[in-house]
Amino acid sequence: MHQATGTPRRVPRRAVIQAGIGATLAAGGLPGAARGDTDWPNQPVRYINLFPAGGATDVMSRLFCQKMGALTGQQWVVENRSGAAGNVGQAAIAQARPDGYTLGLGSVATLAVGPSIYANLPFNPVRDFTYVSGIWQVPNVLFLNLDFPARTLAEVIAHVRANPGKFQFGSGGAGTTPHLTMELLKQRAGMDIVHVPYRGGAPALIDLLGGRIQMAFDNIPTVIGTIREGRVRAVAVTSLQRNSALPDVPTVAEMFPGFEITSWGSLVGPAGIPAPIVARANAVTRQALESPDLIRSFADNGGTPWYTTPEGLVAFRAEQERMFAELVRISGARVE
Repeated sequence: MHQATGTPRRVPRRAVIQAGIGATLAAGGLPGAARGDTDWPNQPVRYINLFPAGGATDVMSRLFCQKMGALTGQQWVVENRSGAAGNVGQAAIAQARPDGYTLGLGSVATLAVGPSIYANLPFNPVRDFTYVSGIWQVPNVLFLNLDFPARTLAEVIAHVRANPGKFQFGSGGAGTTPHLTMELLKQRAGMDIVHVPYRGGAPALIDLLGGRIQMAFDNIPTVIGTIREGRVRAVAVTSLQRNSALPDVPTVAEMFPGFEITSWGSLVGPAGIPAPIVARANAVTRQALESPDLIRSFADNGGTPWYTTPEGLVAFRAEQERMFAELVRISGARVE
């Protein structure tokens, strides 16, 4: 892992492929053989989303579940179980019956950041879940109040450095990926800027539009409409490559090589789901994420389809937890 850059160590492509082959063989051969071992799903699948209806994760989850329903011939019903920054819904997934009919969102917020933020989580990310596949990755975007005298990331950094402690940035809460993204940028750029946490991205955006804070990071889907309307100025995204939804906005990595933090969503279930069902769910997820219409729909919302093997997702989550633990330590964010 490269903690200095904020980018987790990449799992080698060959290792991911080998792990996927191993998982498939363990489940009974190729995906077709796995289907021979189980008729899953032969009834509707409940998908628990951790956050309220109408938000970015809700939109992406519903797009994904619609495609999974079409491919499996069974309805995938999205149930919003929000509360405690996603921990309520994540705990509900962990406590479900491990029969493959209750799955849901595994979030960076709950499974990678949460262990360092919360003293007492109602679940154990290592022990309590079956990891199926990644679903999407969404970068954050740095955007400014239009009165702030900067048009590029370099100008933002120069202006903040020249006025230490004078400016404020907002986020949807202490310990969220937008907050920790700015903590990493502060570290890399040597900036002194004050954090103002809000109860969600919407109130932060309202205060930014009103000039009470000067800048913020947020997930692209949350703010892309406001950017396209020209009400705020986007100056950088946090993926390694430019995002197709904002193709003219540079990446932070163009100034600080290797800088990458994305919000991600994955498909998980309670621990103990039988291996043939996991193999089948993983294979259908891959098929869904490779479909051109879902790729387009994700891109319209600033997201990128993100398929992994179960083993690849387990390794990625562990590396993300280590990376975010260091940023949480630097930021001082903690909930007892």
